[in-house]
Amino acid sequence: MKWKAKIIIHNKEKRIAVYFEKKPELIDRIKKVEGSRCSQSMRLWHLPDTAKNTERFLLMSTQFLPSEEGIEQIEKFKQWMRSKRYSENTLKTYSEALKSFLIFYRKKNISEICNEDVIVYNNDFILKNNLSDSYQNQIVNAIKLYFTTIRETKIEIHKIHRPKRSKLLPNVLSKDEVKLILNAHSNIKHKMMLSLIYSCGLRCGELLALQPVHIDSKRNIVLLKNSKGKKDRIVPLSPKILEMLREYYILFKPKTYLFEGSNPGYPYSEKSLQSVLKQALKKVGIVKPVSLHWLRHSFATHLLESGTDLRYIQELLGHQSSKTTEIYTHVSTKSIQQIKSPFDDL
Repeated sequence: MKWKAKIIIHNKEKRIAVYFEKKPELIDRIKKVEGSRCSQSMRLWHLPDTAKNTERFLLMSTQFLPSEEGIEQIEKFKQWMRSKRYSENTLKTYSEALKSFLIFYRKKNISEICNEDVIVYNNDFILKNNLSDSYQNQIVNAIKLYFTTIRETKIEIHKIHRPKRSKLLPNVLSKDEVKLILNAHSNIKHKMMLSLIYSCGLRCGELLALQPVHIDSKRNIVLLKNSKGKKDRIVPLSPKILEMLREYYILFKPKTYLFEGSNPGYPYSEKSLQSVLKQALKKVGIVKPVSLHWLRHSFATHLLESGTDLRYIQELLGHQSSKTTEIYTHVSTKSIQQIKSPFDDL
């Protein structure tokens, strides 16, 4: 599918105008993008000028393609990552990030690209378009990895600097809020999926990859195969969750994956799972922008508040570094709640 896109000013607001063949299925697709609008006077669809939409449409536009050399190099980069057995998610993320960089320098030979060009790209594209520091970090990862695979280059990899990362705290729900969300659905499959994410601190992909054989009811553990970083790990299985799973299994009889969609043998989709959470929030009246990852954050924080050692939490979450897990000490309210405010003595 070929798109054309460009930045426009509409009602004194920066928007992304998207041009495409007016077919019903394509119109339906553009309608699903949050904030999309149709301008009758301009005879086009336009979207909010966000980082996600910039990446989705501007960088994929037929007006913004890499050079022939760039396209060839991106394909070689993909082949190299596949031979190194990088995950498909990493392969997609890095190749798209490299594509963004090579589109910016589509009129320059790749062998002539230098460190100064990386700085110019950061300033004239990333900062100018208000793209996130995490996106910039992805670009740096892709550039560093790519330029280690080719010999003729002016890039000095060790001199490429990373953006200063924002120190954002994880979003955490109270136990009462979690209980409301988990009890919102009467559909046992929907309730089971959300409950398992929270009770085991799972990532979305880890839940959807689960198979019945990964549930060890005799040892009360869940085996997570080939998780992030291509690591296996085990997490404890709550007796209450085990009872729910038995009831769920009798009703649904999954074939290959523990949670399957309308097609037997295929995993439940991530989009449908996100919809399950969205429906639960609506039912209980929670207006916070809760994501599935909030349940994982809440699992870790609630464990810490109940006195679980940080080292065990690190193992349960599958964090490679203890520094990643330590962030939960900043959102735990157990110690903070014991501090008396001087206002109370006034």
